[in-house]
Amino acid sequence: MTHLTIDQTLSKAKLYAKKGNISEAKKFCQDVLHTYPNNMRAKQLLNSLDTSTSSSKTFNELINIFNKKQYAEVIKISERYLQIYPKDASLWNINGAANEELGRLDDALKSFKNAVSLDKNNDAYYNNIGITFQKKGLQDDALIAYKKAITINPNNPEYYNNFGTILEKKEKFEEAIKVYNKALHIRPDYAEAHYNMGNAYKGQGELEQAIESLGKALTFNPKYTQAYNNLGNILHQQGKIDEAIEMFQKAISISPNRPELYCNLGNSFRDNNNLSEAINNYSKSLSIKFDFLEPYNEIGNILRNNLKIDEAIEFYNKGLNIDPQNWKLLNNLGIAYHKKGDMEKAIYAFKASLNSNYNSTEVLNNLGDAYKNQGKTVDAIYMYNKALVISPDFETVRSQKLHQQANICDWNSIEDDRIFISQLGVQKQFVTPWSLLSLEDNPLNHKKRSEIFAKIKYPQKAIPLNTLISKYKKRIRIGYFSSDFYDHATMRLMSKILTLHDRQKFEVFAYSYDLEKNDEMKTNLINSVDVFDDVSQMSDKDVALLARQDEIDIAVDLKGHTQNNRSGIFAYRAAPIQINYLGYPGTMGADFIDYLIADLTIIPEEYRNYYSEEIIYMPHSYQPTNNNRLISQKEMTRSDMGLPEDSFVFCCFNNSYKITSVEFDIWMNLLKQVEGSVLWLLKTNKWAQANLRKEAENRGVNQDRIIFAEKLPQAEHLARQKLADLFIDTFNVNAHTTASDALWGGLPVVTKIGKGFASRVAASLLNAIDLPELVTDNEKDYESLILELAHNQEKLIKIKDRLVMNRISKPLFDSEMYTKHLENGYQQIYQNFIDGNKPKTININL
Repeated sequence: MTHLTIDQTLSKAKLYAKKGNISEAKKFCQDVLHTYPNNMRAKQLLNSLDTSTSSSKTFNELINIFNKKQYAEVIKISERYLQIYPKDASLWNINGAANEELGRLDDALKSFKNAVSLDKNNDAYYNNIGITFQKKGLQDDALIAYKKAITINPNNPEYYNNFGTILEKKEKFEEAIKVYNKALHIRPDYAEAHYNMGNAYKGQGELEQAIESLGKALTFNPKYTQAYNNLGNILHQQGKIDEAIEMFQKAISISPNRPELYCNLGNSFRDNNNLSEAINNYSKSLSIKFDFLEPYNEIGNILRNNLKIDEAIEFYNKGLNIDPQNWKLLNNLGIAYHKKGDMEKAIYAFKASLNSNYNSTEVLNNLGDAYKNQGKTVDAIYMYNKALVISPDFETVRSQKLHQQANICDWNSIEDDRIFISQLGVQKQFVTPWSLLSLEDNPLNHKKRSEIFAKIKYPQKAIPLNTLISKYKKRIRIGYFSSDFYDHATMRLMSKILTLHDRQKFEVFAYSYDLEKNDEMKTNLINSVDVFDDVSQMSDKDVALLARQDEIDIAVDLKGHTQNNRSGIFAYRAAPIQINYLGYPGTMGADFIDYLIADLTIIPEEYRNYYSEEIIYMPHSYQPTNNNRLISQKEMTRSDMGLPEDSFVFCCFNNSYKITSVEFDIWMNLLKQVEGSVLWLLKTNKWAQANLRKEAENRGVNQDRIIFAEKLPQAEHLARQKLADLFIDTFNVNAHTTASDALWGGLPVVTKIGKGFASRVAASLLNAIDLPELVTDNEKDYESLILELAHNQEKLIKIKDRLVMNRISKPLFDSEMYTKHLENGYQQIYQNFIDGNKPKTININL
């Protein structure tokens, strides 16, 4: 006591007590009492130390029990001793820890707070409070507790690590990384901090730094299962599937009973196109945890995507037996029924899914698609709009909504979204390229949309070519792939070509994936090819393998980016040479399509950069025709069609989605300027009829001057063309087959040529039939030419007479010559391939 004051001596006692050195602490208290026997502070401290000595023995016993994970026993014993030692903070702390382990978070929090009230400077207690708050989801309260722990003891790396996990949960990734770095500065080998830093980097999108941090975590803890798992997920995200598989397999070797690891491994095998191993691992996951729902979804999706629809439905229902309200399973069940063609059950499933997750834009979009395919266009638009209220940036939904609004000619609603159109599907999100063709004549955007769509929708790897062709076969094998091998617009153009192919030089295979449509044309098509295969129940990969087995040299996609396409077949590489032809009027934007068939009107040199394929340039028009198409001899009059006998009849039999307000303004001006004239349109849907009549009235034209044509059998439809005076074309998407129908039926077509493929087709046909004077290149000339022909009957009659003669003498309807040109193109690209060259532009000049 000679050199220390009483306060200093007692402070020393407290310091030793805090460090757990009770005997030294007692010595300092006794020193004070030796000199000052009545000092109350020294007596109280000594008494508490005596109590602590007794309770410390109890505490050590509890630690042993706690380490054996006998948490209920810890609580029972600690509560008994707390009645004896109610001021022992360590007893309250271990009681709290045991309650926390048993999930009794409120009781744990109460005990930890009691501990802190007894020892306000114990950093460990504040840390425990923070952990409990974090488990309760009270992140802000947890942050306060961790900050307090760090303030008391700034040298404990665990506190920084815990603090960082809260920041990470709040998506404050940069701040979290700074805090993890503080933990690692104190303890560089802290595996958990490296692991958490990797997750924070992943949250920032900095995947390489995330991989580096997770790698360090594994350096310091080679048995860190979750680090392997997260590393696998990042590698998967980067497309490094083989490396991801290796990581998941290492995680499983350490922790073989964790079902999510097998599920993640299954996902990697799925995306590596090893579907059998994917299903095997999903099944292992279920063998460990039968009520793990994700594998039911994933197995169902694989079965569904491989057209095993009934088996997929069975798997989704197995998952739904466990959780009947699971929105993902219900959504996937709806998709399966949609693929099966059962729209009622699909809609029922989608609605049930929405009951569980009413804010799911994915389900709203799927429900809209189902309504669309039911023909309930307005209901579909309603669902798309609901999805956009939740996710205004969902571009797929907006493009589908716009296309359906175009179908019903709801131009005011389209104008509300006009500002979005040029940006949809041209940056990162994909949209169906077809959906916006009628709303924008911009071939650069058309290409961007196709490229993004193809990249996202068809990520599968091509099946390697086993052998290269080294010499000419006796006959080149051509495979045509389509869902339209029946009485469809494409086959009306194409059917005779299949018959005319030179069987001395070519073998013709047809691969059909239609929805069980059967008619006379389909029967004739089956008989006109060498091999006809129904592949509607086969997966894309299996169809590609079948084409390989058939040794197809040139695979021709007749669908492209149109409805019911199966472009995934071509992504697997069905043949060494693959062509986009006829079905989709534009570029596929896909690296697995080598050629596009076009002509110099469709793709002039200045527009060549807007197409990803090499071009096979036909010498006249790219479009085939059938010069055997029958025109009904049935007697038809204008009155039969509801047309006035003596009026000038403007006609446009294009689908309603092709009609925009721009053409319609011109058409209404024409009706005003040509007295008594009428506009004859194709009846497509009741909403389009109502909107078009309303738009006519808005422009000062009596709605009765618009007459809608019923759909007729093809021969009768061709015959009624003669009842009209002039076919007036749409702009962004021209008349294609409808223009060919009109010209074959003797009805002149006036068009305006645009920039994109779809807006130049009618010009191609008119050039090929030698009527270039009917092609205009701006709206003013388009209107002027139509008005002139309406007022100058003599000029119009001369054009009709020329059309009758040119039908026979000009190239457009010379199916035999066209087939020879097409075959010449096939031979050139085949020769180019066997010569070992990359695809190149082909010009056919015969």
